Amino acid sequence: MAPQDGAGRVWLITGTSTGFGRAIARAALERGDRVVATARRVDDIADLAKEAPDRARLATLDVTDDGQVAAAVEFAVAEFGRIDVVVNNAGYGSRGAFEEFTEEQIRDQFAVNVFGPFALTRAVLPVMRAQGSGHLIQMSSLAGVRSALGGSIYSATKFALEGMSEGLAAEVKGFGIKVTMIEPGPFRTDFAGRSPARPEGMPEYSAVLDESREKFLALHGTQPGDPERAAQVVLEVADLADPPLRLPLGPNAFENVRQTYKARLAEVDAVEALGSDTDFPAAG
Repeated sequence: MAPQDGAGRVWLITGTSTGFGRAIARAALERGDRVVATARRVDDIADLAKEAPDRARLATLDVTDDGQVAAAVEFAVAEFGRIDVVVNNAGYGSRGAFEEFTEEQIRDQFAVNVFGPFALTRAVLPVMRAQGSGHLIQMSSLAGVRSALGGSIYSATKFALEGMSEGLAAEVKGFGIKVTMIEPGPFRTDFAGRSPARPEGMPEYSAVLDESREKFLALHGTQPGDPERAAQVVLEVADLADPPLRLPLGPNAFENVRQTYKARLAEVDAVEALGSDTDFPAAG
């Protein structure tokens, strides 16, 4: 069942108070679509409802709260009758050595970046299966393709999201549901500013990470990527009959993805003689 003619798609977007989530919500509203915008504090997104009161709805959503996740999905269906696109955008970054993070910090990051989108995906799949259509857009990262110095915990969450999403795409294709992972490089959001979690530094890692930490902090406000242009690309992806499973975003992302894949292939070739001869001997 397709969206009603002239009514536009129905979007459910998490984390719309800043960054990509806000840019995507505004872009969808500007072109005439209907949007359920969510945030932990709806006061932070009140302006979205004012911009398009007939097509915008707001919902409180902490993605770590299963009750709020279920309520947001029910609210979207009650208000607009369907959900065509879900953007799992809510999340935050982190920067530091693996050993520096506390157990609580690691679990908190996984709760938001992994189990949050997992919960919303589970909640919305019955709706999309009943419709016979839908598109799950997972806001991953270049860090979901390769892990860089100081990014071990954040990359771990994005690798988990990508692993789930790749398998999910094969499972739900027959129901008319599409899955796309967006892998942005550096964009001018709060990622390098207020958003990242930073553990208390250990002196043992100063020589390893101090220079990297300083470069990361200096990146804030100077990133080349424009979130509004990224939002337009996300809308284009949602319009495709056969969208990509993965989409790097920005020239830096494409360059790094290519370098990562080339390096992995070279490493596979280099160790093939070591690891390939492990089958039982041929009979006879």
